[in-house]
Amino acid sequence: MRAVVVDPAAPGRLNIQQVEEPQPAPSEALVRVAAVSLNRGEVRGAQSAEAGRRIGWDVAGTVERAAADGSGPRAGARVVGLLGTGGWAERVAVPTHALAVLPDAVSFAQAATLPVAGLTALYALEHGGLLLGRSVLITGASGGVGVYAVQLARAAGARVVGAVGRAASEGAARAAGAHEVVSGADLSEAARFGPFHLILESVGGETLAGALALLEQGGTCVSFGVAAQPAVTFDARRFYGSGATLYGFLLFEEVKRQPAAQGLVRLVRLVAEGRLKPRIEVEAPWTEVGAVAQRLLDRRFAGKAVLTVGE
Repeated sequence: MRAVVVDPAAPGRLNIQQVEEPQPAPSEALVRVAAVSLNRGEVRGAQSAEAGRRIGWDVAGTVERAAADGSGPRAGARVVGLLGTGGWAERVAVPTHALAVLPDAVSFAQAATLPVAGLTALYALEHGGLLLGRSVLITGASGGVGVYAVQLARAAGARVVGAVGRAASEGAARAAGAHEVVSGADLSEAARFGPFHLILESVGGETLAGALALLEQGGTCVSFGVAAQPAVTFDARRFYGSGATLYGFLLFEEVKRQPAAQGLVRLVRLVAEGRLKPRIEVEAPWTEVGAVAQRLLDRRFAGKAVLTVGE
């Protein structure tokens, strides 16, 4: 069968090649993949990975063979799943604890955007507890995770402020439902809407430093990315006596505590009900994976990119 692998000579260092068929473990279902989505983290990782490495986290498709231990979806079920790697392929073996059945109202393309971006938004927001009436700040609010986080936070009853890097991106955050939108790296404009009970931060550098200064007493900042700069300098004295928390979020650690299937079931239900709307910016055949990956790295679009896997 075919799969996307690292190829240093290809555009974006990604190419489709012949690989061995997957051999599912007893608790894994064999899924024929219909669509995948790209995340900046996996694409960035491919730029330094060795040749031949398999890539891909987000998959949606149809169960070709159910798990041998009887767990998970039956053969023929439409599903969405999360993998640690190697998802961009014609067929994949997916642990049943990371699979959710799709309602008919949810397309494969919509579903493929949910595992990494949707679960990150959902599980990160849960670190704020009950959000009804709370103030929530979301940086990178026009991106894949940000758009989901804005929608979910608003649906939970929060007062949502979205922060974007450029004024040109404000429209996407507003369309997702942010009550207020600010632009710029230092978050100085966001200060007038704070302090915040919960901040979801994905930029790093001076943006993270600014976010820490905007937490209310006992507030929480969840850091799940460093898109701009990993190094952060801030005045630690601002934290003394505040009871505030800085939480380092890594999705593949979070799903060890709360399986991906649990969150995916909730997310696909919200999409089916029209209460959560994926923002698909680019949709293309997977033969264009290298070109689309390069566009993502160059930040030429902010929403999700979906590739359809064909014969």
